[in-house]
Amino acid sequence: MKDKFIATSRRLLNNTKFATHRYLFDSFNTSSRMTGLVGPRGTGKTTLMLQYINEKMENSNQCIYFSLDNIFFTQTKLIEFVDDLYEIDGIRYFFIDEVHKYPHWNQELKNIYDSFPDITIVFSGSSSMDLVKGTYDLSRRGILYKLEGMSFREYLEFRLNKPVPAVSFDELVHNPTGFADQLAGIERIKGHFIEYLAFGYYPFLFEDEAHYHQKMLNIIDKTIYEDISNFYKLKTENLIFFKKILSYMATIPPGELNRNSIAKHIQLDNKTVNNYLNILNETGLACLVRKNQSGSSLLKGVEKIYLDNPNLYRAIGDEIGLSYKKGTVREIFFIKMLKNAGEKIFYSDIGDFTVRETNFEIGGKNKTKKQLKENMKNSFLVKDDILFPHGHTLPLYLFGFLY
Repeated sequence: MKDKFIATSRRLLNNTKFATHRYLFDSFNTSSRMTGLVGPRGTGKTTLMLQYINEKMENSNQCIYFSLDNIFFTQTKLIEFVDDLYEIDGIRYFFIDEVHKYPHWNQELKNIYDSFPDITIVFSGSSSMDLVKGTYDLSRRGILYKLEGMSFREYLEFRLNKPVPAVSFDELVHNPTGFADQLAGIERIKGHFIEYLAFGYYPFLFEDEAHYHQKMLNIIDKTIYEDISNFYKLKTENLIFFKKILSYMATIPPGELNRNSIAKHIQLDNKTVNNYLNILNETGLACLVRKNQSGSSLLKGVEKIYLDNPNLYRAIGDEIGLSYKKGTVREIFFIKMLKNAGEKIFYSDIGDFTVRETNFEIGGKNKTKKQLKENMKNSFLVKDDILFPHGHTLPLYLFGFLY
C-alpha cells in the first residue's frame, strides 16, 4: 500500500503544471520543521503544496504528498506510516493534506515531530483548525499560514495569464491615481470585475467554469456535513440549521441582520445562534465585522454579519431563487480584500467602515458624501461603477489589488 501512495504522489506532482501561483506562494516556506497551511475549502491549499514541492524542493525524491482522508488511515496509524517511509524509502519531507480528517491529528503530529528530528512536516487542514487548539500544543513547534480566496488581482493573473501588480494600503489611499495608471493596459477591467464578483473568489473556477456555482454549493455541504460535523462534534439533526442561517443571511441586508433576528427566524435560542455564527466564521462561510469599540461595549459583541465572500451571495441566491443585493456584495468585497490583506477593519458610525483610523463609505456611482459630512479629511467615498479616482473618491475595484 505504501508504494501506491508514493506512485500517487508522483502522479499528482507530474500533473501540477500551473504557471500562476496563489498570493501566499512566494512567502510560504518550510524553514521550520513543522509548517501548517489552513484555509477554507476550495482556496487551493493542495495545489500550493504540490507546486511548492515541484518548484522549491531541491530533492523531490525525498518528498511525499498524501491526504489523510484516505480510508487506509482508518486502520493504520500515521506515525507507523511515516516510520516506514522514513526507514525504507528515505522520505524526509512529508506534505500531509486534510489532517483534520484524522482522529487525534495534533497528538500524532507532535509525536512525529519529536521522534524524527531530521524530517520536515507540512500539513494542511480546515480553516477552523488552529495550532493552539486541543490538548497538544503545536504552536511552539510550527508556523501557521492561512490561505484565503482569490483577490481580484489574482483573478486577473489567472484569467489573463500574466503578472498584475499589487498595491499597499498606504499607496492606495495616498496615490490612487498613480496606481490606477499602472492598470490602464488591462482591457475591459470593469467587465472582469463584474465577473469576479459573481464567480472569481475560488481558484477552481479555472478547472471547470461551467459548474462553478454547483461546486460552491458542494463546498458548503462538505464544510457543514463533514468539517463542522466532525470537528465541532455536532449531532446530524442540528446541521440543517447552518444551511438555514446561510440562506437567511443571503437575503437580508447586513444592517438588518443580528443574532436576535436570526434566532427568531430559524427558531433557535440566542446562545446556540451565537455559537453557530462563530463556527461559520471560523470555517470560511460567514464574515463578522465588529464595531470599533472598547470597554463594556466591546464585550457585547456588536457586529455586522455577512456571508464570507461575494460569490456565496450569488450561489446561494441562485439556489433559493432570490436575487442578491448589490450593496451587500460591494461591502463584503471591500471587507474581504482588506481582511485578507491583513488589515483590521471595523464598521463605523462615520461612513461604513474604518481602517487605520480612515473612514470609508461604500456605494454605487451616484453615492454622495452626505454620510461623511465634515470628516472628509480622513475619509473616502468608495464607488462601484467608476474606473478612475478623483479627490477623496476611490473606485471599489482598486481594493482588489491589496494582495
